[in-house]
Amino acid sequence: MKRKLANLMVWGMVLLWSVPASGHFGMVIPSDNMVVQGDKRELNMQLSFSHPMEMMGMDMQRPAVFQVVSPLGKLDLVAKLEAVQVMGQAAWSMDYRIKRPGVYVFHMQPQPYWEPAEDCFIIHYTKTVVSAFGDDEGWGTALGLKTEIVPLSRPFGLYAGNLFQGMVHLNAKAVPYSTVEVEYYNQHKTAQAPTDYMVTQTIKADQNGVFSYAVPRSGWWGFAALNPADFSLKTDDGAEKDVELGAVIWVHFEDWQEH
Repeated sequence: MKRKLANLMVWGMVLLWSVPASGHFGMVIPSDNMVVQGDKRELNMQLSFSHPMEMMGMDMQRPAVFQVVSPLGKLDLVAKLEAVQVMGQAAWSMDYRIKRPGVYVFHMQPQPYWEPAEDCFIIHYTKTVVSAFGDDEGWGTALGLKTEIVPLSRPFGLYAGNLFQGMVHLNAKAVPYSTVEVEYYNQHKTAQAPTDYMVTQTIKADQNGVFSYAVPRSGWWGFAALNPADFSLKTDDGAEKDVELGAVIWVHFEDWQEH
């Protein structure tokens, strides 16, 4: 009996270790990513940290940085964030008014998140791009973040099925063969993964740091390029731990429509 019990425990641990882990994603989701004539000029921005496909939220402290880069320059927005709940967990929100045509790039740097299961800290530099009133200049410009995905496909006005391409940057340089995780924001809970392997799609950038992915359905899709940081952080008990840096971009894809 003891031997059977021991065998069951071993197999249980093997099964636990063999289940693919779903991805953590910093999230910056606007109420609209293409503002056109007749649309509301006020965007509601939601900032959170989650497993978007499984709709499992995690508590997120007030971000260290939240900014918008637009035709009006760079504007700090952290002080305007209000505490809300997203997926039942602590998150942040604010309303932002579009004042003129152009491309608006919103980006967030969160406080480091300690993940005991991975024995490391996680920091996801997260951004999304909003276009307003027909002006699409500057959508592929790097912001100079510690790490970021620089879009090579225009990150708005995309159909489901289009190929999205981006270049992974770390310390302002392209990162060859970076791992990129991809997840769908299942906000209406209508999508179901056939297996655990399908929750998070995983791809590799090429030798130039460029990755490609064709999304299968409309909605918000997150791309997270993961790389180790060149620094460590201390836990509350003073232990030095590695840091995983994520360069995240959220892109919305539209349904094909016919008259």
